[in-house]
Amino acid sequence: MSEGGITEDGIPAFARGTRLQHDRVRDQWIVQAPERAFIADVIAAEILQRVDGVASLRGIIDGLAAAFEAPREVIARDVMTMVRDLTGRQVLVWKG
Repeated sequence: MSEGGITEDGIPAFARGTRLQHDRVRDQWIVQAPERAFIADVIAAEILQRVDGVASLRGIIDGLAAAFEAPREVIARDVMTMVRDLTGRQVLVWKG
């Protein structure tokens, strides 16, 4: 599956200076990037916690589908949509 140059064989990583951080006081996940930050909803946080610069997008999708016992094609569509958006916002970059 390839959408906008993003393939399941690629390895997503956070862009330099960008990270996912859990705010314990508010009990929410926040994506912090240079000069900006935004709250990751529950689904985005579940995906982004698996972005480690080593796991392929395929592995992330497979892991989510297994963990939530959901149809892989539904998970893949949602993950691809999100990572395309975050790549466009320069939150994620791609290896391989």
